This record gives sequence, C-alpha cells and structure tokens, in this order.
Amino acid sequence: MKFAASLGFSMTAVTAISLLAATGLASGEESTPAPALTLELNALQPSEKGCRLTFVVSNNLKAPLDKAAFEIALFNEANVVDRITVLDFKDLPEGKTKVRRFDLGDTDCAKVTRVLINDATECSGAGIDPKACIRQLKPITKSSVQFGS
Repeated sequence: MKFAASLGFSMTAVTAISLLAATGLASGEESTPAPALTLELNALQPSEKGCRLTFVVSNNLKAPLDKAAFEIALFNEANVVDRITVLDFKDLPEGKTKVRRFDLGDTDCAKVTRVLINDATECSGAGIDPKACIRQLKPITKSSVQFGS
C-alpha cells in the first residue's frame, strides 16, 4: 500500500481497481446478451394508400418464431389514439434480421406522433414462451415518432 501511495494512488483507487479485477470487468470478459426481439421503427413514409411504416426486426430469442404479430396504437398530434391495428411480422428465423413494411390506409404520416406496442397477439415457435415476444421486446426508433411499449 505504501508503494501505491508513493505513486499517487489513493486507498480508494487501489480498492476500486482490485474489485474490477476480481469481478472480471478489467480482464475483458464479456457477458452474453440476454435473448431479445428487437423491433425498430425505421421510417414512416406517405404512400398511395396512406402511411407506410417500415420496421427492422431482429430475432435473438435463441429460437425461430413461426409467427409474430403485434397490436399497435397510433396517436395523433393531440396525443389521442387515432387507430389500433395488428401488424403480422410472419416468421422470424433465429438470429436473422428482416425488414417488414405495412401500408396503413387513410393514415396521414405527418399526424402520427407516437406508435405504442399494445401487445403481442401472436408469438409462436418451437420452445418459445407465448409471452416472450412482449416480455423480451426491445423497441427502438430511427424516426422522430415516439415508439415503444
């Protein structure tokens, strides 16, 4: 300890370094990420039918999904629910990232301020808990629209 003090290290700094080394954080060990279903709202674009929502979805649940579908609610500029609909993402292979687009008729993209994931209406696959799609959902957005559960 006298050596550490002579180098300008405090007792607190020496203790912190020791704890980091003991827990493996300083040794470069990485933890395995928890299984997740990442759902990214990538874009909202006007389309001939109304508004096109583009999603990027990554299945990291450690098993393939035969079917995944989510009930979403769209909020308008007054923060009032304007529409509730179900989006069917179909099959999602394990470890795969897919892009899915949905055209919502009679919806003005400019008036959508928030997209809420209300529930997973379908979540099925071998070894998949039916609640995994909502419990392990990781929503993110690349748009200016608020997105999540």
